[in-house]
Amino acid sequence: MKSESPLVFVVDDDFRVREALSSLISSAGLRVAVFSSATEFLHFEKPDAPGCLILDLKLPGTSGLELQQQLADGDAPPIIFISGHGDVSSSVRAMKHGATEFLSKPFGDEELLRAIDSAISLDRIAREKRSELAELQRHYNLLTPREREVLPFVVAGFANKVTAADLGTSEITIGVHRGQIMRKMGAKSLAELVRMADKLGITRITDPA
Repeated sequence: MKSESPLVFVVDDDFRVREALSSLISSAGLRVAVFSSATEFLHFEKPDAPGCLILDLKLPGTSGLELQQQLADGDAPPIIFISGHGDVSSSVRAMKHGATEFLSKPFGDEELLRAIDSAISLDRIAREKRSELAELQRHYNLLTPREREVLPFVVAGFANKVTAADLGTSEITIGVHRGQIMRKMGAKSLAELVRMADKLGITRITDPA
């Protein structure tokens, strides 16, 4: 279920910290979900909403840094690390792997709320990009295998005649494919189609045979 209301996750093994952070975050008008371990967080069914993860560095079982690694390949929310045992090497490692902030306990309420606001903004942007890419991929999937062959030639700017000669077909046929590509991709211009292809990571033809 999709919701635009942000949700802040808190993972900390100290119930007093969880209660304090839950109260603070709720007072800022944000939804909050708290967990005592990485395992609890991983098993929680997350709603489709922007948010961030406030993660304690030292946790029983799976540590904060280990959880960060596990989430690295997915669409995890931005991570704000908190720690009462922070050290330079841990903070560097956390930031190197994408954490948006590393706060040492005790930290100020405003400092944390600013970090949360920044992280949620980053997550909104990331989610918009993922949504846009998914929509582009949906359009790309509508193309026939032959149209997918023609597309790299089109975005590279080759004339239909050149494309036809390389693919062993007629210029008229390539023209038809080109029109179908524009329609199915929803591109209003060649420049827009080029941008779409770049976002999809489609390699342009540079030297047709």
